Amino acid sequence: MSETLISEFRKELHEIADWWLANAVDIENGGFIGEIGVDNQRVVDASKGVILNSRILWFFSEAALFSGRDEYRDAAVRAWEYFRDYFIDRENGGVYWELDAQGNCTENRKQIYAQAFAIYGLSAYYKLTGSEEAIAEADALFELIESRAHDDQQGGYLEAFGGAWQSLEDVRLSDKDLNSPKSMNTHLHILEAYTAFHLAKPSDKVARSIKRCLTYFDEKILNKETWHLRMFQQMDWGDVSTSVSYGHDIEGSWLIWEAVEALADEPLAEHFKPIVIAMVETILKQGVGANGEVLDAYNFETDTLLEERVWWVQAEAVVGFLSAHCMTDDKVFFEAFEESWSFIKQHQKDHINGEWHWLSTLDLPHKGDCKVGFWKAPYHNGRAMMEVCKMLAKLGSQA
Repeated sequence: MSETLISEFRKELHEIADWWLANAVDIENGGFIGEIGVDNQRVVDASKGVILNSRILWFFSEAALFSGRDEYRDAAVRAWEYFRDYFIDRENGGVYWELDAQGNCTENRKQIYAQAFAIYGLSAYYKLTGSEEAIAEADALFELIESRAHDDQQGGYLEAFGGAWQSLEDVRLSDKDLNSPKSMNTHLHILEAYTAFHLAKPSDKVARSIKRCLTYFDEKILNKETWHLRMFQQMDWGDVSTSVSYGHDIEGSWLIWEAVEALADEPLAEHFKPIVIAMVETILKQGVGANGEVLDAYNFETDTLLEERVWWVQAEAVVGFLSAHCMTDDKVFFEAFEESWSFIKQHQKDHINGEWHWLSTLDLPHKGDCKVGFWKAPYHNGRAMMEVCKMLAKLGSQA
């Protein structure tokens, strides 16, 4: 059974990657196009965001490593060269937030979430190519985050700074976020990036920062009464969240466990294992819809459930549920994984134009904002395909 499933997920990985190669390469301006609509129409003058481009760099680097395909390696090199030449701020350090279609900086703010994703992409590229230049850039970004963004008094990482690392009044990552100095989301992706950096090139300094970030999740970010992640915090870690994000909860569960495993610390693993399982069990009880999909979010101030079914949440669901099954051998998690995958195939995947809908077809006629955009890259769904294949292979070897 696992071999059949692996073939299915591997096939979907190649369909995702090949769609991006066929549609998203920007021949005129270099790198990759900034936006493609739901009908596969390219928006040639769209701006180029650092989140999209760092995720493309990560994806094609990992896909090339996973598959051995030369065309994916070539795409990774293309992504790296554009990222190196245009996104890195040579004057102030860090990476720019946004460029115009021609590669001119239009927003130089230093969102720490973006610095983390740059580390994530650069670490994957180093694993693929051994590029010392790429890993040196990742190390420089790590040092910037630690020196500029870490709150040495009360712990944790701050959200954002201006182009020259000055303070900002508005530090929001997006219009959907609260203007709070600390957030779960930034901490989660710092943890993810540092884990990738450490696995690519192990070091004691990065390991210490991973362990410290795990402590923030354990003691400050995770609400152990509800087993949900607190979304937004004040400087003193006071919780100002207004909602629960089921997608971040399921994504956080396996990324936390990935970080724990990267440290190879048995007492740490013993501590975090029941925590991670409690998070996934809570999702099963509260955050799963009638079709096996993971719901988006619940606003506890207005007592309303967000009805959207979003592509990245479903991608993280298959990984999170399968990871919990690997940790426990509990069949209930494997069944949840299967139901999530069934939902994706039926409602999230675009069988006509390729890639995945931003919103599932349960939300017809609206299928979301774009196929490619500032926030929509082959990172969530592409990563899910690779992670699932690796987990299923490991389960098969243990059978």
